[in-house]
Amino acid sequence: MPTQPEPTTGDTSWFTHDRFGLFIHWGAYSLAARHEWVRQRERIRDEDYQKYVDHFYPDLYDPNVWAREAKNAGMKYFVVTTKHHEGFCLWDSALTDYKTTKTPYGQDVLAPMVEAFRAHDFKVGFYHSLIDWHHPDFPVDGLHAQRDDEEFKAANQDRDIAKYREYLHGQTRELLTRFGKVDVMWFDFSYPGRVWGGKGRDDWGSEELARMVRELQPDVVLNDRLDLPGAADIQTPEQYQPRGWMMRDGKPVVWEACQTLTGSWGYDRDNLDWKPDDLLIRMLADSVSKGGNLLLNVGPNGRGEFEPRALERLRGMGEWMRLHGRSIYGCTASDLTPPVDCRYTQNGNRLYLHLFAWPFQHVHLPGLAGRVEYAQLLNDASEVRMLELDPHAEAQNMTMTGEEGLLTLQLPVQRPDVAVPVVELFLKA
Repeated sequence: MPTQPEPTTGDTSWFTHDRFGLFIHWGAYSLAARHEWVRQRERIRDEDYQKYVDHFYPDLYDPNVWAREAKNAGMKYFVVTTKHHEGFCLWDSALTDYKTTKTPYGQDVLAPMVEAFRAHDFKVGFYHSLIDWHHPDFPVDGLHAQRDDEEFKAANQDRDIAKYREYLHGQTRELLTRFGKVDVMWFDFSYPGRVWGGKGRDDWGSEELARMVRELQPDVVLNDRLDLPGAADIQTPEQYQPRGWMMRDGKPVVWEACQTLTGSWGYDRDNLDWKPDDLLIRMLADSVSKGGNLLLNVGPNGRGEFEPRALERLRGMGEWMRLHGRSIYGCTASDLTPPVDCRYTQNGNRLYLHLFAWPFQHVHLPGLAGRVEYAQLLNDASEVRMLELDPHAEAQNMTMTGEEGLLTLQLPVQRPDVAVPVVELFLKA
């Protein structure tokens, strides 16, 4: 097996077993329905953005349905935006009126969500934005929604980051003390030097914030966006698949790829860049084959539902996971090199070959001759015949030649009717 990450401060033992999580981006931006950064992208003034808060009424919201769909998809943990950059809060925070309980809906949506997902055996994760474009003491910078509004900037030039920092820490304390055990704390994000007024560890009080998180929830898994080297338990590459196991200072780390269904995190009505089921499944297998997780996002709409196109993909993944889950759960990278267009995952003496492209009749596995006890297709447990070809034979007509250490699998011509076929290889002790 490859070199494993060093032990983390938080408990990542469950994290590296469960491998597949649900990200949820939900807020006032879901009513605008054109990306969660809509306020920033369109430079919307606070008073003009208020209409989305004033009309927040997710009357079809049922977190039990969300949890059931996620569980059926094979997901094991969830992370939800308690507050995104817009500043709107999903729980009844004592520190602001900019929250769901002060909308026409009038209810805390986070508490029942936590309860519902826990009832379906999920680990609980909270995303919390370090940024807040609504807070009166968050200093305007080059990412702020009103960054080009000169009148607004002049009137707000004396904003006090220390007061905002107190608010940030206070809300984090609420999240970590009012909802029971929190398994993941996912802050987002730091950007010192990226734009004028860019913010980082000193602005957030990251050292004190991380210390408080550890004190209140000692086992919590902390992500890597506080601009605080060495403090994180996990790395979080976003919107790309790493080329290999994520490394820091030459050492492997615990990581998860954060991905969307469409390229947008929040509900985006007119976005047509929907990833197909088979691509999403390949992304999951690819992540695990490199020692990582997949945190896959759904953006609920303003009525409080997962839209049909999202449900179709979750259900497609769920059908594949029903048959192939043991090639994901508890698995990690293998030190063996897979054939082209394939990925290996491994759990002890079980090696899983994910065939991203279906070959004609044979697939050749270097280094496995004499090392495999039995092979089968995982979807139906049908035997896959193994051949060890003579490396000294001359290839001619219908005779194949082999090479030292090469195991050849003889596959059916017809590809199994699953999104990504998997061969389960039982390695000899």
